[in-house]
Amino acid sequence: MSTDEDRELVSACLEGEWSAFGKIVDKYQKPIFNIALRITNSWDDAQDIAQTAFIKAYENLGEYDANRKLFSWLYRIAVNEALNFRNSRKDFGELNETLHSSEKSPDETTYELQRNQSIEQAILQLSDDYRVAVVLRHFQNLSYQEIGDVLHIPEKTVKSRLFTARQLLKALLVKADVL
Repeated sequence: MSTDEDRELVSACLEGEWSAFGKIVDKYQKPIFNIALRITNSWDDAQDIAQTAFIKAYENLGEYDANRKLFSWLYRIAVNEALNFRNSRKDFGELNETLHSSEKSPDETTYELQRNQSIEQAILQLSDDYRVAVVLRHFQNLSYQEIGDVLHIPEKTVKSRLFTARQLLKALLVKADVL
């Protein structure tokens, strides 16, 4: 769907067409869930956060600025919900190993799992600003401009945060003997 189609869905929803919001949810539920999962590191919490994000989006649909991309607005809501949730818990438990595929040999799977856990742990050690930038760029594949739109910061700031985040991640991974 294009941005114009998103605007039409929002308009239809605001006019009382309930099914229009269902189409928005269908389109964006996976990326919203994924960003929540990457920030909270919990499948169940990510599901709750995604649901809450869509509820808040629905309740505040009248405040949506049609001149901006809908997905940026939804991402911002989801990021805020995930950060608020994570900050309220301050609980960084073990990574959920069931999130990884095991179609490789046991040795390859074990190595990859350990490496991924080290990377995830390193990402969790980053401050919120750096972590969100890394997740949006490298896990959600957003452009610098899209990240700037989601976070309401200039593109240069996005590039700067990503550069610093990568340097910090490299140092953490070297220290953890992953690199």
